[in-house]
Amino acid sequence: MSGLDGALRDITITKRIKWGMAFILSLVFGFFFFQALDEVGFSLAEILYYWPEFQTALGEFFPQASLFGVIPFVDFGSYWQFIQERNLFGAAIVTLAMGFAGTVLGIPGALLLGVLGSERVTPYPFNFIFRGTMSVIRAIPALVWALIYIPLGGVSPFTATLAIGTDTMGNLGRLFTDALEEVEDGPIEAIESTGANRRQTVVFGMLSQVFTPFIAWTMYILEINTRIAVTMGLIGGGGIGYILQTQRSLFKYTNMMATILVIFLLVVSVEFVSQRVRSYIRGEEEGTSFLKLVVEFPQRMARSLWE
Repeated sequence: MSGLDGALRDITITKRIKWGMAFILSLVFGFFFFQALDEVGFSLAEILYYWPEFQTALGEFFPQASLFGVIPFVDFGSYWQFIQERNLFGAAIVTLAMGFAGTVLGIPGALLLGVLGSERVTPYPFNFIFRGTMSVIRAIPALVWALIYIPLGGVSPFTATLAIGTDTMGNLGRLFTDALEEVEDGPIEAIESTGANRRQTVVFGMLSQVFTPFIAWTMYILEINTRIAVTMGLIGGGGIGYILQTQRSLFKYTNMMATILVIFLLVVSVEFVSQRVRSYIRGEEEGTSFLKLVVEFPQRMARSLWE
């Protein structure tokens, strides 16, 4: 019985220690959370103060009309009128072109850095020269790259596309490197046994194994770049994001909502096509549902601001 009592006592002590550690971590988390709120000046009183103004804006975001003067509904006609007036679908095509062109421009650099950054291609520690280059590129947000490129052509779709291409080199290149690190040794040894040189071994023994993941990752980056292309317009980079920024500065909330709806259609359509292509090349029977893409749209747009 003494042995059982000792084991029970040890279990009790262990549980108390875990609960104590959980309590301490909760206090630390709470401290940093409230410090963060204080640092950004978060205030419930300010929210309550501006709430009436926010309600007014919501009313303009969703203009009301009525059917037979009785049944209220959102006046989508106001949205459609602005969409036609400013040719928002044409602006969406410009945004899509920025994301697509930036992705294509970044692929060669991403492939070069990604391959040379792999320890299986470039011996350690020399591979960290290329890994470090990708890390530097990834550490600078695409929006900042656009600001860096302003002397080349001002704030325009051209410089925004260059920024997206640069950002693609870092993000896609790192994904390429990670994929190469996981290739199997068998095909590499088989190619080497035929007397192939180093370049042939890399191309036919390594890259041949990751061809499908490369395409899948490239399609994924295209999704991200389309969202980034939208945010480029917020700093004057053109496309539909620029129209959104202009209407915001004019406090035209109805027009803003019409623009947001077109952005929604653009981004979700690109993501849906990309997801289906990725599912197809991976041999998956089912891809991500359209409904899931719609539900997760706000979170992905928020993340794209700093991707």
